[in-house]
Amino acid sequence: MATYIILSKLGPNAFDTPDGLKNLAKLVRERLAKECPRANWVQSYGCMGSYDVVDIVESEDPQQVEKAVMIIRAFGHSTTETLLATPWEDFLKAL
Repeated sequence: MATYIILSKLGPNAFDTPDGLKNLAKLVRERLAKECPRANWVQSYGCMGSYDVVDIVESEDPQQVEKAVMIIRAFGHSTTETLLATPWEDFLKAL
């Protein structure tokens, strides 16, 4: 199963209050569960720096991850960058 890292930066009009962010996160989470059942969310992190959210996702279906990213962009009012992550030992073996 492949691991993906989704880096998201929330737009300035994504929410007005901290509760607005909680509601937005709930909406996005529900939509992802419904429309991307083969994308398994391993962990999410709130960040300080260039990105606001880092999601770690596993899936055997890259199209599920692509769809998930579009949902995050549309409903989360954010820009994203998606990385395919290879475990370090596997990466070294491939060299």
